[in-house]
Amino acid sequence: MKKTLLFLFAFHFCDEFFSQEINIGELKKHVTYLSSDALEGRGTSSEGEKKSSMYIQMQFRIANLQPKGLQGYVSPFIFKKNSDPHDTNLVNLPERKGLNVIGYLDNSAENTVIIGAHHDHLGMGYDKNSLEANPEGKIHHGADDNASGVAGLIELANYFSGNGRKEKFNFLFICFSGEELGLIGSKKFCENPTIDLERVNFMINMDMIGRLNDSTKKLVIYGVGTAPDFVPLIDKLQSDLSIKKDSSGIGPSDQTSFYLKNIPVLHFFTGQHSDYHKPGDVADKINYEGEKKVLELVIQLIEETEKLPKLIFATTKNTEETKTSFKVTLGIMPDYVFEGKGLRADGVTEGRPASKAGLKAGDIIIQLGEITVNNIQDYMKALSQFNKGDSSKVRILREQKELMMDVVF
Repeated sequence: MKKTLLFLFAFHFCDEFFSQEINIGELKKHVTYLSSDALEGRGTSSEGEKKSSMYIQMQFRIANLQPKGLQGYVSPFIFKKNSDPHDTNLVNLPERKGLNVIGYLDNSAENTVIIGAHHDHLGMGYDKNSLEANPEGKIHHGADDNASGVAGLIELANYFSGNGRKEKFNFLFICFSGEELGLIGSKKFCENPTIDLERVNFMINMDMIGRLNDSTKKLVIYGVGTAPDFVPLIDKLQSDLSIKKDSSGIGPSDQTSFYLKNIPVLHFFTGQHSDYHKPGDVADKINYEGEKKVLELVIQLIEETEKLPKLIFATTKNTEETKTSFKVTLGIMPDYVFEGKGLRADGVTEGRPASKAGLKAGDIIIQLGEITVNNIQDYMKALSQFNKGDSSKVRILREQKELMMDVVF
C-alpha cells in the first residue's frame, strides 16, 4: 500500500512538475515592469531600453536559455537615424546603439523556430513617431506596443523549456531593438545572424497582442501566404478566437526582415486602438486573459508543425497599404537605415509598378521623373507628382551600375 501511495505521489508530483501553462500573473508582471515609468518608454538607445534588455536577460536565464547574442545574450548594433522619419540626411548625426536580446533553447534538432518581439518603444516622444498632439517629454509606456509581445515571448520560453518534453525544433527567442525606427534590429540580426538561417523552419513575430476585444475576439495573423501549409494548419486549430488571415509577408513589423530572407513568417496582432503610439498605452488596459489565448494558439500551431516536413517558403503580394495622400504607389519597402545617397529598396512587392518595371530588392533609386532622389523626402516629393496611369523614367543603381527603367503607375 505504501509503495502504491508512493508511486501515485511521485506520478502526481511529476505530472505537476511538468505540467506547464501560460501564467497570467507572470504576463502581468512582465508588462507592468516593462511599461512602467522607470523605463521611460524604452526608447531605442535610451537608459530605459538598457533596463529592458537587462530584465529580458534575467528572464532568459530563469528559463534556462543559452546566450545566443554576439556578447552573451546581447547583440549590440550601431546605427544613425534622423529624428524626422521623412529626412534620411545622416551627415553629422551621432551614432546610436541598439540592443537585441537573444536566447536559445537547444533541443538537438535539425531545424529552428524563431520567436520574436520588439522591446523598444517611443521613449519620451522625441523621435517624432508619436501620435500625441504634443508628445515631447511624455512617457510613451508601450504596454501593448510591445511589452505585450515581449511578455508573451518570455512566457513561451518558459513553456517550451519547462514542459517536460523535447520538441522537434530548437527555439531562438529574440527581443529586437529599433523596430519603431524602421525595423532596424531585426534587419541587423538578419544581416549578421547568430544561427544558420538556412536551418530556420519559420519565424513567429508577436507585436501588439495585448488588446484582444472580448466581444469580437478578433486576432489577425499576417503572413499566412508565406508557406503553403500555414492556412490549412491555422484553419484546424482549436480556439474560440475569430481569426482573420492576411497573406502578406511584408508589413510594418519585424517579420518583414525574415520574409526578405526567404523565411516563412507569421505576425500575430490583436488590433489597433486609440492609445496606439500615445502615452495612454498602459499596463492596466491589457487583456491578459486574451493574451493567454493568443499564446495558447501559438503553442498549438508550433506543436502541429512538428507533424510536417520543413515548411516551404512562398512569396506573397503585399496587402499592406501605406496611408498617405499619394495617388500612386511604386510598391517598394524603403530601407530606412540606408546611409548613402538615394533610396534603397529593401523589398519590392510583386505585381506593383516597381516589380513590373524590373526593380529588385537592393536597387537604389537615384532619380524618379525629373527629380533627383537623395533621400526618402525627395522620393516622396517625386511620387506626389504622378497620377494613376502616368508613366515615367526611374534611374537606379544596381551593383554600382546605373540603369534606366520605364515605370507605369
